Amino acid sequence: MKCGFFPALKSHGAKTVAIFIVLTVVTSNLCFALSGPVNSPITVLPIDRAKFLAGQKFDFLVEVKNAAATNIAVTVNGTDAERYFGKKAVAKLDGSIASYRINDVAFMATGALEIAVKAATNDGPAFRSVRYAVVSDAAPKRAKNVILFIGDGMGLQARQMARILAKGITEGKYNDLLEMEKMSNTALITTSGYDSLVTDSANSASAYATGHKSVVNAMGIYADSTADPLDDPKVENIIEIAKRTRGMATGIVSTANITDATPAAMVAHTRRRSELNFIAASMLDASHRPDVILGGGSQQFLPLSTPGSKRKDDRNLIEEFKALGYSFSGTKTELKNTPAGAAKLLGLYHLDNMNVYLDRAMLKDPKVLKGFSDQPTLMDMTSKAIAALSQNPNGFFLMVEGASIDKQLHVLDWQRATYDTIEMDKAIGIAKEFAKKNGDTMIIVVADHAHGASITGTYHELDGKTGREAVRIYAESIFPTFADRDGDGFPDDPNPSVSLAVQFANHPDYNETYKFKQEPTVPAIMADGKAVANPKLQGEFQPGNIPSSDPSEVHAADDIILTAQGPGAEYFNGVMDNTEVFFAMVRALGLDGRRGLK
Repeated sequence: MKCGFFPALKSHGAKTVAIFIVLTVVTSNLCFALSGPVNSPITVLPIDRAKFLAGQKFDFLVEVKNAAATNIAVTVNGTDAERYFGKKAVAKLDGSIASYRINDVAFMATGALEIAVKAATNDGPAFRSVRYAVVSDAAPKRAKNVILFIGDGMGLQARQMARILAKGITEGKYNDLLEMEKMSNTALITTSGYDSLVTDSANSASAYATGHKSVVNAMGIYADSTADPLDDPKVENIIEIAKRTRGMATGIVSTANITDATPAAMVAHTRRRSELNFIAASMLDASHRPDVILGGGSQQFLPLSTPGSKRKDDRNLIEEFKALGYSFSGTKTELKNTPAGAAKLLGLYHLDNMNVYLDRAMLKDPKVLKGFSDQPTLMDMTSKAIAALSQNPNGFFLMVEGASIDKQLHVLDWQRATYDTIEMDKAIGIAKEFAKKNGDTMIIVVADHAHGASITGTYHELDGKTGREAVRIYAESIFPTFADRDGDGFPDDPNPSVSLAVQFANHPDYNETYKFKQEPTVPAIMADGKAVANPKLQGEFQPGNIPSSDPSEVHAADDIILTAQGPGAEYFNGVMDNTEVFFAMVRALGLDGRRGLK
């Protein structure tokens, strides 16, 4: 058989659909078949060029559009797929789409795989070819633990803003670097999903958790053609693999609602990230139940009868976690007083997203905090999480998210975003101290995507100029005057006499004030179906450069920076796809997905 060509598909009439899948291990003297056209009626999930950890479980699905029957034949290396996988396939006809699905399967042998699909449709024969790779690798020196820090939306400019504010710059040289910048390995990470150039946090975090691409708003799945957001083909994530194969401790920490996209992507499987109540309940599933869950979002855990709850039922998930031995805390004080030996923690410190560092730890405006005046910092939560998880002799996986870097850039509030970046960097420092004492922990710091923020220069009104004329560029961009008098790493005043001039490439209509806003304020509001500048902000009008249907700044497709240290960090170098973060973590830990599988 020539590369890229298959024998002609014999016609069986308009009422029959025949599908053949041939999996062949490809050696160096064979070539890959070319992929079928993008507009092919055949969809194979997982997608072309998917990469698997050997033994990683997934659901296999083929869909054929314009089909009229369910008699689908599938072979794997010439063997009937049901016999190959040892499972009965389910074939269905949903309207004009035929499907063939086998759930909960895995590839056990490593190597390159070529998957070829032929189908007879009402329009005649169709062809599709995809390729897979299956790997199983271990770092020369293995890590016992992995801590993954995700600065949501933390592009290169966000790191630089934090460095300027936290460390300062003197005569063009930075006085120091951030903790995340003092790491041994660096890589550029590409961020696109398989459906679009620009990703969202669910899709991008899912790539880290599973090693597989997904689509906007999805996590832990490949998107099929059905409307149900909970029936899409699943892919096993790192928490599930770590628990299943080694009995490791696992944890998720975030300053967002803990059911928000990034923390949820570490555990959940859904096409729609907005299924928050499902995600919260899913965290109780033994296959991926984290030992530590710390963040906001109690509204998804409290029964409907409790004021502030957003559940649609009377389940009290907090009590269900307590029944499983979890120590619960709802404030910083309660977290601090959690028994030192507690190995299972549930902490929910706000009904929804936690307030940002500037508001909860510095300004403390009651109107902004709305009764949540005792919230922990990301440093508090990280420290407690490490203490709890490190009790497991099999090691641990911990994901820590600085969530509101992203949320504040969406509303063009670079100051609040920057203080949250500094907060995450301080948490990274705590993790590095733990790693230094033990020598067996890999730490990764990465964003999930970027924003279109850029440092144009500095801003000041010392000479009476205001607005855009006070944006100082080139030689006029004298150094900012942020000061950290108490040495805690956070500038005393987010609005000094000389500040940064941060401008955005992707924003709605808004009024630019160039100054720090004492209260969080959105840049635009919806009126008659269009985003218009928020009249509460008085300043220079900036016409939007994105569709008027979106009232917030949006993500960018820019590559992002990853830094890492510890056993296994040598994997990171050059330009890498975001899915490679997963493979770096399982390689560092030496996880074998085949362990325990028949």
